[in-house]
Amino acid sequence: MRYITGGIALAAALAVTGLAGASTIASAAPVQPKSLYAPSALVLTVGEGEHAANTTVRRAVTLSCTPTASGTHPAAKAACAELTAAAGKFDVLAEPASDRACPHVWNPVVVTVDGVWEGARVSYEHTFANACMKENALSTVYEF
Repeated sequence: MRYITGGIALAAALAVTGLAGASTIASAAPVQPKSLYAPSALVLTVGEGEHAANTTVRRAVTLSCTPTASGTHPAAKAACAELTAAAGKFDVLAEPASDRACPHVWNPVVVTVDGVWEGARVSYEHTFANACMKENALSTVYEF
């Protein structure tokens, strides 16, 4: 009989402790953001071919712009400044510069950008006619 009474007492103690722990969890403070800035973190890739789905990635870099420019992109600070000035419009930055001529050879190079720009999900793909055209883009964003 002593064992039954002890078991009931132990079960009651565990139940009371569990309820006390549950009330502590329910009153926990909501999660606060770690930054005042919307996130901007991107992965940029380049591959040879017309479409990203059919190419092998030859090079990939990361670019994080908030709160400071960082990542493996060789010109992270300049790339972030250009993206900010273009309001995150990657097409504007892919336009060719007029001061350099490239051969008219079709050897396509595809660049992709995936991630988050100022809190919004981004998925972008652009095909350049050849590597020279990619290097001739107005922006340092594609220079990696």
